[in-house]
Amino acid sequence: MTELLFHSRRVSLYGGRVNGFKIDEVNLYEQLGLELIVKLSRCFYSKVYADPNPEFRSMFPADMEGAIRNQYEFFVQRLGGPPLYSSRKGHPALRPRHARFPITRENVERWLGYMRQAMVEVGIPDDARARLDEFFTASGSFLQNIDEHGRRIY
Repeated sequence: MTELLFHSRRVSLYGGRVNGFKIDEVNLYEQLGLELIVKLSRCFYSKVYADPNPEFRSMFPADMEGAIRNQYEFFVQRLGGPPLYSSRKGHPALRPRHARFPITRENVERWLGYMRQAMVEVGIPDDARARLDEFFTASGSFLQNIDEHGRRIY
């Protein structure tokens, strides 16, 4: 519960509260399907790996195909599909898995920008895109670990 309260408070730093759990109201995996989810991850990472900012780019592994697989397997699982990610890598544990990276608000915004572009480019339907955007915004806030003064938050 403390984590959710912290998460809710942090989300307010991004211009108001968002409901990151709207993705649980429908089965987005059934709506989007595996092919579109893989396409989304591939499109997103094509942007990330072309990013000129070395600080941002350094947070992602050299193996782009591995990054794509990790992301789409996580998305499939989180959006209501089979537990692909957990069966291969264990619990998603987003914070511990991302804690070693300098996740600033600027890096969150850059990530969100690429994901928003990718969702439009691959044709994610409007309702699903709105739900995903709230989830991604809430998750980005939750994962941010460097405050505006450069101090570690967690």
